[in-house]
Amino acid sequence: MDALLLARLQFAIVTVYHFFFVPLTLGLSVLIALMETKYVRTGDEKYKAMTKFWGKLFLINFAMGVATGIVQEFQFGMNWSQYSRFMGDIFGAPLAIEALLAFYLESTFLGVWIFGWDKLSPKAHAAVMWAVAIGSNLSAVWILIANSFMQQPVGYVLRNGRAEMKSFLELATNPHVLLQWPHVFTSAVATAGFFVAGISAWHLARKSRSAELFRTSFRWGVVYGLIGIVAVMAVGHAQAQHMVKVQPMKMAAAEALWDSADPAPLSLFTINDTANHKEKFAIKIPGLLSFLAYNSFSGEVKGINDIQREYEAAYGPGDYIPPVTLSYWTFRIMVGAGTLMFLLALWSLFASGGGKTPSSPLLLKAMTWAIALPFIANSTGWIFTEIARQPWIVFGLQKVADGVSNTVPAGNVAFSLVAFTLLYAVLMVFDVKLLTRYGKQDPAETAPGGTAPEAA
Repeated sequence: MDALLLARLQFAIVTVYHFFFVPLTLGLSVLIALMETKYVRTGDEKYKAMTKFWGKLFLINFAMGVATGIVQEFQFGMNWSQYSRFMGDIFGAPLAIEALLAFYLESTFLGVWIFGWDKLSPKAHAAVMWAVAIGSNLSAVWILIANSFMQQPVGYVLRNGRAEMKSFLELATNPHVLLQWPHVFTSAVATAGFFVAGISAWHLARKSRSAELFRTSFRWGVVYGLIGIVAVMAVGHAQAQHMVKVQPMKMAAAEALWDSADPAPLSLFTINDTANHKEKFAIKIPGLLSFLAYNSFSGEVKGINDIQREYEAAYGPGDYIPPVTLSYWTFRIMVGAGTLMFLLALWSLFASGGGKTPSSPLLLKAMTWAIALPFIANSTGWIFTEIARQPWIVFGLQKVADGVSNTVPAGNVAFSLVAFTLLYAVLMVFDVKLLTRYGKQDPAETAPGGTAPEAA
């Protein structure tokens, strides 16, 4: 294998590992802030116990997210040095702001929150948690501003073979990030909701002594998760319509649409013949893709073959078709997991309505296993976002093959690939064990009145 393939594998593995933790951090920080606010407003000790219990799991996840994220920045300067030379003037600004402003805000106030239970007033302590939540999500904003330039370059000028920033305002208000960040945030809300509801369901099924705490947590998680998944669907629809305009090849790959169509059908199941750029077998719903793209059952959606010819004319000879089969199935896994989450959330909402404790063993078991669904959706969604943009690393400006380092040998990349993969696998095992261990603890059994402050 050559250095390019190894560098791509390494970045993919590191990014997926890191993104496994990010959405839970973003969504759970806000949910914990809401729980603590409820405690401050009502004085109900149940909400204080909820805040501490879920806060403990948040801290474990946050630590893992930080540990897995640091490596990514080193890869830019090493494995992807040509990309860094080309993009550094643009990519560096939001990353610097994220590190110097948002991350320090988040991490500093998180330390205050951990050690401030007995030192701050309840209102001040809750305000600190809101600062953590705001800092976490501001971090995501700046990271996505950088990524959105790769999807839709704006506010730049090409000079001496480099992309240089022309307008910071254009970069920060990129139309792509105005849709991408809401999609990530609402996905995070859904992730946190199902995480809380799933662990609560496990405790309810085992008739935990803290049944009231977990009954309330289950209801909060279900409502929060349902809000998130409905919002994901709404934002995702707008994002797909934007994709048709600025990255038509990505949409065509998501639907395995080889030839342009008007009206365009939505694929339910397609077997591709990628060698001959056509489908072998397909089950489709007529006109539905046009409706998703234009809110009308008529309207042309360009196919892969036509877009390939357009790109050859615009960018020169080459293969501009992404891995269609992988793009097609990751998109469907993402949508399928989201649909299943929506149905489970509706069932859970009905079962827990009116303050009831959900009693169906099937539902409680399903919701426990459903903890995995948002992580599957998040990972496959991110893979689709990056894979379906190929062969571009910066759309229309730089190809992936031109961004890899020309000085780091394949052997070095292979060694670090194996090392990081093994290290992250070990970290993942420890993370899951810690989350499982503390997630199974009954607050009523760990300390009088709930989880001890020092443990949270």
